[in-house]
Order: sequence, then structure tokens, then C-alpha cells
Amino acid sequence: MTLTVCKSAGFCFGVERAVKMVYRLLDEGKKVCTLGPIIHNPQIVAEMAGRGARIIEEPSQAEAGEIIVLRSHGVTKQVIEYIKANNMNYADASCPFVSRVQKIVAEQSRQPGAEVIILGDAEHPEVKAIVSYCEGSCHVADNEDDFRQILEKTARNGGKIPVLAAQTTFNKEIYKSCVNLAKKICTNTIFFDTICNATALRQKEAVQLAENCDIMIVVGGKTSSNTAKLRDVCQRHCPAFLIESAGDLKNIDIMSNARVGLTAGASTPARIIKEVQETMSDFMNVNTVDGDDISFEEGLEQTLKSVHNGDRVIGEVIAVGPTEVQVDIGTKHAGYVPLAELTDDPTKTPADLAKVGDRLDLIVSRVNDVEGTVTLSKKRLDSIAGYEKICKAAETSEILSGIVTEIVRGGVIAVSNGVKVFIPMSQATLTKNEPLEGLLRKEVQFRIIEVNPSRRRSVGSIRSVLKDQKKQKQEKFWEEAEIGKVYKGEVKSLTSYGAFVDLGGVDGMVHISELSWGRIHHPSEVIKEGDVVEVYIRDIDAQSKKISLGYRKNEDNPWEILRQTLQSGVKTKGKIVSLTDFGAFANISPGIDGLIHISQISQQHVAKPQDALSVGQEVEVMITDIDYERKRVSLSIRAALNDEDRSKAPEERDAAEEKGFTSYEIGPDGVVGELPKDLA
Repeated sequence: MTLTVCKSAGFCFGVERAVKMVYRLLDEGKKVCTLGPIIHNPQIVAEMAGRGARIIEEPSQAEAGEIIVLRSHGVTKQVIEYIKANNMNYADASCPFVSRVQKIVAEQSRQPGAEVIILGDAEHPEVKAIVSYCEGSCHVADNEDDFRQILEKTARNGGKIPVLAAQTTFNKEIYKSCVNLAKKICTNTIFFDTICNATALRQKEAVQLAENCDIMIVVGGKTSSNTAKLRDVCQRHCPAFLIESAGDLKNIDIMSNARVGLTAGASTPARIIKEVQETMSDFMNVNTVDGDDISFEEGLEQTLKSVHNGDRVIGEVIAVGPTEVQVDIGTKHAGYVPLAELTDDPTKTPADLAKVGDRLDLIVSRVNDVEGTVTLSKKRLDSIAGYEKICKAAETSEILSGIVTEIVRGGVIAVSNGVKVFIPMSQATLTKNEPLEGLLRKEVQFRIIEVNPSRRRSVGSIRSVLKDQKKQKQEKFWEEAEIGKVYKGEVKSLTSYGAFVDLGGVDGMVHISELSWGRIHHPSEVIKEGDVVEVYIRDIDAQSKKISLGYRKNEDNPWEILRQTLQSGVKTKGKIVSLTDFGAFANISPGIDGLIHISQISQQHVAKPQDALSVGQEVEVMITDIDYERKRVSLSIRAALNDEDRSKAPEERDAAEEKGFTSYEIGPDGVVGELPKDLA
């Protein structure tokens, strides 16, 4: 048979603080009364009563000269107001974790639309005290079903924002289930994980032990909420029994179990746990196996040790909240790492940076022994190690990565390995006068070009890295470049004669004549700066490092389109685009202008094209010739008209005979005129 003891057992910080407060007052000879049992442990309460500390239910029951000690579970807001209004002497032994929940509830309940939901036992004094601080609507649920009903009702009441908090000793697993449920039903729920880290750790270790035991013994007061929760979580894995002292062991069949586990609630004194442990060991005639090979005395000593500012510790994440991460650092203190001490990245949340079970290297920033809290920083510890890396990078020219967190006078600030690095404006971009706003909140690469160890300052250069990257791209480009190869590039600039395109560290030029098959007056009619375009290499001058690019596509060539759509001898519509002394040019297809010679404008003599035509006029022409090699088209208005006359000649002949005409003058292009009979 084996007996295994959980290493985290016994007084939590809040209980220890309350008990020490009462004993200190008694040692000073003060008359003491506690407002309700100071903790839920009958042995401690009886011992205090033996020394003269009596229990009262209302502040009005206090006698003259007595100091009222407020219990660790906290008291209602109304009780505090009564005590202060009557100038009564009191000492507040409320657990700091309970006070924190009261503060959260008070602040959140003042927010417009807030609907506070507390997970816990509505009849427990801690929960009653918490509820009293809520200034608006407040609900209490002690299980997932009740929570669901409250949440669904809140969801139906549009405009409400659920705010979820918990009794400090609430079951961690049920809390997680409720959080997941809230994320599905009310996506705007605000979560505050207010379960005491000592409670969460004790429950976690108890579950791990119960999974490997045949029976669990839980020591603590039978009215203690956190002790009852311990028994409940253990019972999911094996039979669990709650006892108050070693005397209760006689009612439990231990001998029929090979593996026995022992844990204790947060209000159970160490001497009682030790007494139960020794009794069980003697009774079972076995050696005790302490969790993680640490004896109970050693574990207790470890949890009571002090921490100081600047200490380096390892913290295990036990909860992740909206603004902070809660960690266990192996002492009775509650450890908190605020988001601002986790990262400088404004886009990150605690959930992005840590999860329950993670182990973080931290440094102690502030210790509050009165409240039993420790504020820790990951960022500061990272910064110490990070600065060492910064100094080394300055010697080796190593390229570092960082996030640009702010734009300052003269440059930007980038954070790398938890260290702020100043990057001057002249070193922030590849070329001068580039705007810095595009760097904000972006990851950048840079080299350290200067360090000042005495002031812990460093200067970096993005430009240095960009220049090297550009050089590498250029070398790779010239190795692979060949005429006809297609690239995608960004239009960097426009001129009157063309456009310059970045092909990846190397710029090539597209002449204006290569931008479009039609006539354009400026490249901006086709493309603009910043466009990503597909181009191909037309020519390379490797010696001068100049590249000529093509942009227009063969399939868009108007001469190819003309070849497929029109041919010689076909009539089509044309639009006059210009007039010359020898004729007119008409556009017959996008990008194709044909010449109408002056002799082909009309059947009658035309002295000047302007006498018969005007720019913009639409005319019907016949294509008389196409020279694809010389890119020329000949057109004729006259041929189009004569072709029309030939098609009408038989009808006109009949009409002429009726009028007394008997013959026609037929020219090479068709009917020219009619002759009267007497002249024929």
C-alpha cells in the first residue's frame, strides 16, 4: 500500500493572513470578536475561542473596547458602512482575492448595459459580500444549467453585456465550461477569472493525484467551500472522503485500497494535516510518498518563502484573463503578469501569448505582502537577455527582426527581443523621403549599427538590410534574365516617354510606344504608379545594365485583329481623324487608320479634302488594299459609291427607258450617266 500526499495543502495566503491577524491582536492583549467564524475550520475557531476571541453575528453585538475582525470571506458593503458610520474599531482580515472580486464587480456593474453573473454558492458569505458591491443587475449561478438559463435570458434582452466573475473557491472545471458556453451564446461576454490561484493549483494537483489513486482523503472543515470543492473534483476519478481530523479515519475503509491519496483544504492547519498523515501511515504500516518527492514539511516551507523585487522565478500559468495572466510561482503569493509586462505588441492579447500550463521565465517587479500578490514581468526579463543579444548582434552584424511600435521625432522605434531600438529616419527606408507611416506595427529586419551599454541604448538600420537584399535580387536577376522572359513588376515612375518598372531590384523601361497599340499622349493613360503589371524583356544591354521592356500583347495587335475581321474589297464604316493636302485618314478599327486619297473622296473633282470632309465625320468606305508588312491601308469613298451604283444599274436602266433614254455611258467603275435617244 502507498500513501501519496499532495504537495500543495494547508493554509492559503488569505487564511494564513486572517489567522495571524487574530493571534497577533490576542498576543497584544486586545479584546477580539470576529464577525462570523474567521475561517471555516472548527479546530482553529475553537482554539481562538479558548483564548478569548468570541464570535458575533452582527456588528451591533460588539462590546465596548472590542476590535471587530472581519472574516476572510469578506463582509457586505452595508456592514462596512455601518461599522464606519458608528466609529467602531475593526481589523479587516478579508482575503485580498475576495476584495479584488468585490472591486471588479463594483466597477463593472457601473458600466452601461452590464449584467453581472457570479458563479458560486449564493448562500456562502463570500458570495453574499460580493453581490452587495454590485450596483446594477446581478445574478448568481452555482452550476452550468443555471448559468445557461441566466445567459439565454440576458441574450434575449438585447443590448445587455454579460460580465462573468466567480467565487474565489469555485470549481475550475465548471468555470471553464461556463466560459465556453458564454462564448457560444453571448459573444460579447466579458470574463474575469477570479478563482484564487491557490484554489486552482490545489484542485489541479488533487485531480492529478486522484486519477492515480483508489481512494482520496480530503482534510478540512465540513463547512469549508474550497474543501468541499476538492472532494467533488476528486470524486470524479475515485471515491473521496472529507474528514476534519484524524479521528474521522475510523469510519473509512482504507485497508482495502492499494493506493491512497491525501490532500487538504486552504483553511486546514498544517498540524492537523500532519496528524492525519502520521495516523494513516501508522494505521496502514506503509511509507508515505510525498508528491514530486517533496515532503509535506518541505512543501509547506517552500510555499511560505518570501520573494523580493528583482528575483528571477518560473511561473506556471494557471489562468488567462482579458488584461493579465495569473501564475503560480511556488509561494503563497498570487502572481500576476499584466499584458503590458508580457509584450510591447499592441495587437496581442494575453490569450495570444500564453495558455494554462505554460511555464514562463519571469522577474519580480513588485511584492505586496499585505495583499499577498506579486506583480511579475516577462518583458523585463526578456529585455535583459535581449540586450545581451543586441550587443552581440552589433559585433557580428547579425540581422534582427522586430516590430515597429511607434514613430518618433527623427525616426521609428522597433522592439526586438524585448528591447527598444531606435532607427533614424535616414536608416528606416531604402531611399530618402519615403513616408514612415507604412512601417508602423509592421515586422522589419535591421542591423545594429551602434550601442551604448552604459545607457542601454541601441541604434539600428533597416536600410542596410534592404540594400543587401536589393543587391542579392539584382545578382539573381542578371543571372537569369533573357530576352522574351516574362516578369511581374511594380510601376515605380512615369515620364513623358515611358514607364519604369521594378522587376525585383532592377528597373526596366517600357517605351510609350510599347504601352499601347493605339496612339497615347502620356503613359498615365494606360498605367499608373504602384500598378503591378506583366511585362517581357524586349532587349538587354548587359554592359550598361539597361533593359527595354514590352507591355502590349500580340493578341491585342490591331493588325492581327484586322486580318481576322476585314479584307480588301469589303465596305466598312470609317471616322475621319485627320485631313492632309493629299487626302484624309479614317479610323476603321481600333488602332487602324487608312488613307483616302484625294482622288477617291468623290466622283466629282475635289480640289481640297476639306471641301468634302471634316474631322469626326463618319463615312462609308471600301478597303481597296492592305499592306501588312508596311502597316498601310488604302480606302475609297468613291469605290464604295460606284459599287452601290453597279448594284442598282438594271433598275436604273428600266427607269431610263420609261423616260425615253435608250443608252448609258458605262465607265470602268460602272454606270456614269444616261444619254437621251436622239443623242444615242
